[in-house]
Amino acid sequence: MPMIVMSGLAAAAVLTGCSSGGVLNQGGDTSCKDFLASEEKDQNETITKMLTDEGKNAPANLELAAVRTSINTYCQTVGTPDSKISQAPRL
Repeated sequence: MPMIVMSGLAAAAVLTGCSSGGVLNQGGDTSCKDFLASEEKDQNETITKMLTDEGKNAPANLELAAVRTSINTYCQTVGTPDSKISQAPRL
């Protein structure tokens, strides 16, 4: 019986570790609305997933800050709440 409980707790920990405020980290498919509502730590995790999904190396802090600024600017100007963050122009 204790093994079943431990298995359930482990599964719950994995599932909550993959989410950001109740929203799964979808990388570049994250909407502007969800991205802007996230804390900086969660935004950094989303950016990292987006870049690694694109085949790039995990970003350094400076690159994270630059991409986060680009996404925030895009989402607050020409992007809509439903726009995907991968649509934001990047340097």
